[in-house]
This record gives sequence, structure tokens and C-alpha cells, in this order.
Amino acid sequence: MSAGSANFLEIQPSELAFPFELMKQSSCSMQLTNKTDHYVAFKVKTTNPKQYCVRPNIGVVLPGSTCDVTVTMQAQREAPTDLQCKDKFLVQSVAAENGAATQDITAPMFNKEPGKVVDECKLRVIYVPTSTPGSISEESEQGSSARSFENGTPNSTMPQTVFRSSAEPAKEKSVEATSMISKLTEEKMSAVQQNQKLRQELDLLRKESSKSNGGFSITFLIVVGILGIIAGFILKKT
Repeated sequence: MSAGSANFLEIQPSELAFPFELMKQSSCSMQLTNKTDHYVAFKVKTTNPKQYCVRPNIGVVLPGSTCDVTVTMQAQREAPTDLQCKDKFLVQSVAAENGAATQDITAPMFNKEPGKVVDECKLRVIYVPTSTPGSISEESEQGSSARSFENGTPNSTMPQTVFRSSAEPAKEKSVEATSMISKLTEEKMSAVQQNQKLRQELDLLRKESSKSNGGFSITFLIVVGILGIIAGFILKKT
């Protein structure tokens, strides 16, 4: 075939437009249409091979047929200035033998040699912004929900945490009440013991007063009154 018979393949679209969103892969496709009456082999190259995955990157297009090529862009952590991309793609095509298959394609087939036609078509990459703050927020919530069901069961951590936090104050109040009851019980026992001691001392004073005077003296009555007041105050406190 002569050099004047180029353009083996019609390639659509003329640009590779990728929907751009941080931390997310995106894809676009192009259609290679064989306009000739013979087999055409093609090969897809890019200036940034680590950033893109092309499937298929080589192949054979039959006469009058169309081959769909999918190009996937890897997720990016940072957006380029003004979403301008300098990456480019190159689609090479060359006449192949009738009946040729993908496994028959070799690298030397696309070498430019005298008397051999290697058609080339360059395509530039453009980024198309698609996300808005609202959609990003919504997708983040959906992503969070999906992570909760990673293992096929709902994540029950949150309900359990709420239950523990509401039970802890009740537990603390129960401990405080128990401590207060114990303290009051001890004070009551101490008051009872003091009351018994006062009663014993009162009986002793009565006996001594009876022996000395044969009756109640004024001093005895005063002491009894003071002891009664003290005992009443202690019992009232408990």
C-alpha cells in the first residue's frame, strides 16, 4: 500500500475526556473503525503509561468493523492547575495480513520503514469536573455506610458504645449510694454505743447519789439533764 493511502482507522472521539474527581478512578472509551477492505492492526501508546490502563492496547480490526478501547485513569491525590492535563495518546495502525489475530501482532510491525505505511493519530487528554460539595458529601456518607457492612454484617460498635455510656453514670450513683448507706450505718452504731455508755454512767451516778444522800441532789439532776440533752441530739442526728 502506498504512503498516500493513510488513515486506516477512523477514531472517535478526537479527545479523551475523563470525568475528574480526587481519589477516584475514571474511564472513557474510544472507537476504532476500520474503513478499509483489509485487516488493520493497531497499537495504543501514551506519554504517561503509569497513569493509564488501556484495554485492549493492541488488536486487529476487521474490515468494516469497530473496536472499542477503554482507557482507565488511576485515582489522583492532587488536581492539576486549572484541571489542565499534558498527557497525550498515540494510536498507530498498519495493514495486516487477512486472518491476522491479536497474538500475531509484533512491535516491529509498527516500525516506520521505506515503502511501509504506519498511520498515527494523536489524542490529547482533558479533565471534566463532575463533583460538587453536595455530591462529595453524599458520596462520603455512602462510602462510610458501605464500610460499615464490609464483612456482610452491620457494624454494631456505635449502639454498644451508647449503651455503655448511659450505664456508667447509673453505676457510679449506685456506688455512691452504697457508700452513703454504709457511712450512715456506722454513725448510727456509734451513736447507739455512746447512748448505752451514757446510760451506764447515769445509772452509776444514781447509785452513788443514793448512797451519799439517800435521794436526788441538785448536782445529780443537772448532770442527768445535760446527759439527756446530749443523748437526744445524737439520736436526732442519726
